[in-house]
Amino acid sequence: MMIFRRFKMSRNIKVTLLFLLVLPISVFAQTANLNAPNLEDYLRRQQLLGKFDKDFSFNIRPLSPNTDDMEGEYSQTHTIYNSLYGYKDYQLFIKDNLLIKPLPVLVKSQFNSNYSFGINDGAFIPNKGLQMLISGGFFAEFRGLSIQFQPELITAQNLDFQGFPEEHWGSTWRQYYEWLNYMDIPERFGTSTYTKVFWGQSNIKYTYKNFSVGVSNENIWWGPGKRNALLMSNNAPGFLHATIATKRPVETSIGYFEGQLIAGKLENSGFLPPHSDYINQKTPLYIPKRDEDWRFLSGITISYQPKWVPGLSVGYSSVSQMYHNDMDKFADYLPIFNGEKGPKNVVNLDRDHRNQLSSGYFRWMSHGGLFEFYGEYGSNGNSRQLRDFLVNPDLNRAFTFGFSNLIPLKKEDAYIQISSEMTQTGQTVRDAIVAKNSWYTHPYVRHGYTHLGQVLGAGNGPGSNVIFLEASWVNNYNKIGFQMERIVYNNDFYYKRFEEIKDWRRKYIDLVPSLVADWKVNNFLLSGRFQYVNTLNYKWYLENDPNRYFVAGLDKTNFVANLSLMYVFD
Repeated sequence: MMIFRRFKMSRNIKVTLLFLLVLPISVFAQTANLNAPNLEDYLRRQQLLGKFDKDFSFNIRPLSPNTDDMEGEYSQTHTIYNSLYGYKDYQLFIKDNLLIKPLPVLVKSQFNSNYSFGINDGAFIPNKGLQMLISGGFFAEFRGLSIQFQPELITAQNLDFQGFPEEHWGSTWRQYYEWLNYMDIPERFGTSTYTKVFWGQSNIKYTYKNFSVGVSNENIWWGPGKRNALLMSNNAPGFLHATIATKRPVETSIGYFEGQLIAGKLENSGFLPPHSDYINQKTPLYIPKRDEDWRFLSGITISYQPKWVPGLSVGYSSVSQMYHNDMDKFADYLPIFNGEKGPKNVVNLDRDHRNQLSSGYFRWMSHGGLFEFYGEYGSNGNSRQLRDFLVNPDLNRAFTFGFSNLIPLKKEDAYIQISSEMTQTGQTVRDAIVAKNSWYTHPYVRHGYTHLGQVLGAGNGPGSNVIFLEASWVNNYNKIGFQMERIVYNNDFYYKRFEEIKDWRRKYIDLVPSLVADWKVNNFLLSGRFQYVNTLNYKWYLENDPNRYFVAGLDKTNFVANLSLMYVFD
């Protein structure tokens, strides 16, 4: 007899859930929501403390943890973890191998007082004013088949704010559009309130031992970075994709392996860049994109932990996208290892019609030793020959490096967490800057490496450089801290446009101090982040004076508040 626990449901809800149960699912839990504030940081911190399975590399996310991954007596006593990823009293239905459990209900909000700011926030859009996201659902499993239904509803005020200033010279607008025509990153998503429902973190998968295959709309994160990832992050909404992946690290005689292979659909935003009707020297600046055609994305990532070096993991990722209507052979569906190597001055349509990026990464962590160090190095375009790469490894590159260290305090389970991360996608080789060969842009796939108008990788976009610092007090889930971030936006455009006129005053920079807090109150997980954004030379604009060289830039300030509440069923 079916056991109903803790919940009173209407007859219609019962019928719907019973219908879903006819679908045949394994003892693997749901995935850890990448868009739930602090969950990833919390799991990662437990690994450094020696309380979470050391075999997870954290290079391929979301993870699928369960109670067996918490080590020693801690696995039986840690109620937050058990509530999130355990079973027993937390399911809605249970009978034999058949189980349905509710997923946590998540409510997130973000407020920008003056202009848009924020990255790695999933379905959130560039927005002035208030926006909110609500998510919830259920997870079901029976034997090898699982269903995770976790849609997301977003609504945003989408108030008007100043974008790229109209007062810029026409020649500056012309060169700015050389980037806007190669990417789909609108300043604003329309002119009215924005409301949309996404499939969110939903998936249907079949699992056999440590491997799974299925269809998913979840956000993906590839690489060891905590703040930024070069190829896959949760900066944009999740996209529909087929996936073959390891559900857990696979043990071999030489170490542990993790991996994922995806084939997905990237959609265009449908919104125009700022002032798309701008005309300079009788020439329209905006070149319409192929908005009627979606893009096919394929990708692979593999992470390996050698058994001879405990705590070390190394990996490789590669992605390729092209317009769906251009695909006419098998290599177009799985070109992940095929970069069509050859000299860049030789025309190769197969190569030139694809936007390809790749990266290598590493992470070393001391399990129970409270420290980790990681990095990722990427190349924009997979067509360079090995000799060219060895001669000039700085061409078309991007990188991320970071570390975290936990310093024990006298109070049990209390620590000071020191973290730092640096990401650079701005180019330093003049040829790449002059050719406008920035990360996340492409001369043929002119929507760039985006989905629904937001970059899939490092959220600050093409040509940006970021330095991040954090010092926090942490105790289990709870955390109170201070963060500081310096963001330099699109240095590639800055050098291409302003070097030729010898104007070195205009770097567009954000200085962002933040206060952060995460706290558990009964079944509620609360998170808050309050930021003061001090912007220098907003959108590279200065108030020029013919009699003075050093003049004030268009400096702005912005208050940003992020609040979230997650209810965990217990």
